[in-house]
Amino acid sequence: MSDNPPLEAYRYSDGSITYPGHPIGPDGSEPVDTVDLSEYTAEVITWTTSMATPPGVRQPNTLAIVEFDVDGEPVRALGQVTTDDVEIGDEVKAVYCDELREPGVGIKEPASQEWDGYRFEPVQ
Repeated sequence: MSDNPPLEAYRYSDGSITYPGHPIGPDGSEPVDTVDLSEYTAEVITWTTSMATPPGVRQPNTLAIVEFDVDGEPVRALGQVTTDDVEIGDEVKAVYCDELREPGVGIKEPASQEWDGYRFEPVQ
């Protein structure tokens, strides 16, 4: 078991799963469970590389939309990729990162928000 926070999705009574989680699911019900997506691998659906990033975000910044298969239920997520060498169809895993952007850069007070999260890393 990891000490990292979960990459948490919500499961609803109809079996659907959303990421990020929402207080009301597609069927109008409240969540009945959570799923840690970092325990699964995903497939890259599409990706892009941003060359003009916000202050404090690495440049270039490759992002991907990935799809997890959780018990036959598709769950999509958007996030940074650990490398620029990624292709549609690649298998990736979620890896924890202490800082997705530099806290001291930009207009937000560093203590005002979380700076950690997950990136997607190709599975070799």
